[in-house]
Amino acid sequence: MNADDIKWVNQCIDDSKGEPGATPAIARKYCICMNEKMDDNETRSITQWEKTHKKEREACDKEAGWK
Repeated sequence: MNADDIKWVNQCIDDSKGEPGATPAIARKYCICMNEKMDDNETRSITQWEKTHKKEREACDKEAGWK
């Protein structure tokens, strides 16, 4: 991951605070997974992008152990 990726992952982790089941470890794993699925030229945040990419969101939920 580069510095831009880290910025977006950290924003995603902040956005996930307070979500049911979002322990810090699960949120981090989920956000990294989502970031890796996104195109490098994507301009939306992970939180914005996930709303239109259900299949990717579900795969990362499963990978992260988010229930």
